[in-house]
Amino acid sequence: MSIAAADSRTALEHFEKLLGVETDCWDVHFDLENGKPEFVLLDVRSPESFAAGHIEGARNLPHRQIDLEGLASWPGETLFVVYCAGPHCNGADRAAVRLARLGRKVKKMIGGVQGWKEEGYPLTARP
Repeated sequence: MSIAAADSRTALEHFEKLLGVETDCWDVHFDLENGKPEFVLLDVRSPESFAAGHIEGARNLPHRQIDLEGLASWPGETLFVVYCAGPHCNGADRAAVRLARLGRKVKKMIGGVQGWKEEGYPLTARP
């Protein structure tokens, strides 16, 4: 390798920080299936995309509409997990920025809808 690997302390800090802001489809699915999610799952795509297929239990709140008024029904300590279409979409990142600027805890579900489907998990078209 042309670039040396980081020492274990640097690697530990990096990966712990990464896991503090990201989660994956498997972990989200596991928590939803066990009925004990300690987060609100936000689909931050358009209402049309949400209606065409979304993760069961997700709430639709497009990233451009995230504001204090839209979050008022959730306590301030609520953890939000956001997702969008997939790796080619930055909607989840934009949503995470908006939530963090509003002082809310947030993680991004890496992979989005595309990753969810690739894992073999179903989508629902119900609201």
